[in-house]
This record gives sequence, structure tokens and C-alpha cells, in this order.
Amino acid sequence: MTLRQRCWLAALAAFIPFAAAAQQKVVLALPTSTLTFSSAFLAEDAGYYKDEGLSVSIPILVGVASVNAVINGSADFTIGTGPVFLRAAAHGQRLLAIANIEDKPMVEMVLRTDVYDALKVSDGMSLAEKGRLLKGKTIAIQGVGSIVHAWERFVAARGGLDPEHDVAIAPMDPPAMLPALKTRAVDGFTTSMPYTTDAIVSGDAKMFASAPLGAAPDILPFASGLVITNPKTCTADRDKCVRVMRALGRAVTLIRDKPDEALAIVRTRYKELNPVSLERAWKVVAAAHNKDLRVTPLALENSEKLNIEAKLLDPKDKVQSFDGLYTDAYLP
Repeated sequence: MTLRQRCWLAALAAFIPFAAAAQQKVVLALPTSTLTFSSAFLAEDAGYYKDEGLSVSIPILVGVASVNAVINGSADFTIGTGPVFLRAAAHGQRLLAIANIEDKPMVEMVLRTDVYDALKVSDGMSLAEKGRLLKGKTIAIQGVGSIVHAWERFVAARGGLDPEHDVAIAPMDPPAMLPALKTRAVDGFTTSMPYTTDAIVSGDAKMFASAPLGAAPDILPFASGLVITNPKTCTADRDKCVRVMRALGRAVTLIRDKPDEALAIVRTRYKELNPVSLERAWKVVAAAHNKDLRVTPLALENSEKLNIEAKLLDPKDKVQSFDGLYTDAYLP
């Protein structure tokens, strides 16, 4: 080996530890691994976090546990929904929303095919008419207090039912919902795509109430993909928040502008799923991603509306002002 080669290897050896150390560690907790969080997964799989000098770990903490992780400091960020975010604020845990990735609640309710047919559900029914049909039914959900739970309660409440007593819930992970449906352990389930789509493609279920397809247009636009952090995080390290949003922003742009290219990357996380189910779900998911990632007061107001109608928040406890709860200072 020549002297020049030895010097080059020595320089490289010195650089590698430095480069590794330059990757800033970030914890981005998510409530589930559905397509709702495609931007977070795509940013990892496409190398966007790495391009920003970030080493991002993504623990799955079901339901409100992901927001609680930000509150207690075990996570730097989460991607959550307005209802959960605002309930935290109403109880004195004022976090900061720095972006809104999707403007529709990314949740759907499906009913077992035989249940749907027996109830004589029709496409022309209003959400209130459908909601009344849920009395006495058992609906699987993921995460008590989550947007999935809130949507199940909201649909029931729109039908004039008492969501606490008129409809039974069965908490479980999304992959377990279709098997539970097939064994008739539940009458239906509420979760995000692609699991709802897969149940429909298999013929085991029919769509009952899809928020992203406009089942409740009066609550749109919605704060569905809030990037949430502790205000102190961005104050202490503004650059970290900017870099996280640059990475997520690239992912959102790819999903919105080149959905087929984005799906090719996301697909690797759903190898066991029927490709037809994934492709159908992806069309709805990609269309829900925002061009403008700014959080708006109207999206937060509509999120509060769902909270109250679902009886997850007493009207007297609602947040009186959104001031200080959101900013666009870290958007690319």
C-alpha cells in the first residue's frame, strides 16, 4: 500500500466516526402503522431524514400514548390529530403543532357484509340515519381516546345514540380486526386505511362511514396530520424542527405530486397485504395530503367540534383560544 493510500484511509477512518456523530437523534412516536403516517415512514425509507442529518427512531405507541410521550419528554415529536391535541390543551398540556399533513380525518368504519345487508344500509342514507343503526352493535377500535375511537363515537352520536352505552367497543390492533370480523366476534370496525379497504376487497365488509370520502363534510377541513412537539423543543433547537419538517415536507410533496413513485417506496411496509387493497387505499390517502402544510384555526375548530359531538370533551372545557398552540415558523 502506498503512502498516499495509507494517508487516505487514515483520513477516512477519522471522518467516519465524525459523520456518524453528526446524525442527530430524534424520536418520532406514532400511534399506529397505518397509511395515515405514510409521510413519516417514507421520509425514513427514502433517506430524507438522513439527508437532513437526522437519525430518527419511530416507536409505535397506541392511541393517545404517542402524545403522552411528547408530554413526558420520551419523544421529540408525534403526528396526531386535532381532537387528541386539543384535549391535551384543555387539560393544561399545551403542546405546539408545527404542521398539518392531512386535512381530513383518515378513519373509516366498515360493517360485516351480512350485518350491513341485514340493516338495509343504502348509499343515500345520511350519517345520522346510519348512526342510528349502530345501536346494540360491537365495533372494534384501536386506542381508546384516539381519533379512531372518536370517529366511532361521532357516528353513533350523529344518529342520536349514547356512544357510551348504545354501542359496544372492542379495542384491538388493526391487523386483528379483519380476523375478528370473519369469526363474527365484532359487527364492524373503525380504523385507518389500508385495513378498512382490505376488508372490503376481500368481501367480508362494506363501507359504512368514511371520513376521507366525505361522510361528514361539515367538519372539513380537519387537523388530521398534526406534527406535534413540545414548545421547548423548537425553542431550544430550532434547526432540529426545521430539518424534521424539511424531511417530512419532501415526503408529502412526493406523495402528492408523484403518488405512484411514493407508493413504490411505501409498499415495502405492507408486503403481506393484498396489492389491490393497498393500491385502492393509496388513492384516497395520497389525495388527502395537503399542499399547504400550515395549521389553520378552522381545522382546529372542526377538530374541537368532533371532540364535543363524540362526547370526549365537555363543551365547558373546550380551549378558549388557539393562540400559542400552532405556528408555521418551521415549515420549509
